[in-house]
Amino acid sequence: MPKSFEELPVWQKARELVRYVYNLTKKHAFSKDFSLVDQIRRASASVMSNIAEGFERGSNTEFIQFLFIAKGSAGETRTQLYIAKDQDYITEREFQNGIALARDVSSQLSGFIDYLKGSKLKGEKYKKEYKSMRDEVEEITKQFKIQNSRFRNERD
Repeated sequence: MPKSFEELPVWQKARELVRYVYNLTKKHAFSKDFSLVDQIRRASASVMSNIAEGFERGSNTEFIQFLFIAKGSAGETRTQLYIAKDQDYITEREFQNGIALARDVSSQLSGFIDYLKGSKLKGEKYKKEYKSMRDEVEEITKQFKIQNSRFRNERD
């Protein structure tokens, strides 16, 4: 697992989506629709933000929850792109590029969620707990081996 959310390929792709959306919304006609500009920018930024927030929570369960929220925001971004296209704020090519980016992010999020669901690790938050449990198991095993060795020696 990467040490920071910035290392996650899905976060990097989400960042690319945000850059793309911000560039689109600077276009003259689009930029005048303040409500749509605000909505699509917030939706795309939400993807990045939720990936980061979930990662920083330190628990795979919470991370997965935030990845699902990010996935929803990617869908919302796609919807806003349809609205922009229908209002002729963006070209067909700009629309298709934006949709492809948002779908790629969504697909990566789905794959990452599936990976985390199958992972045995619970997350950073539980590392100390795992370490202490592992140490305890090792100590019990060690004591068992000592006892077993004594038992054998007494029997012989």
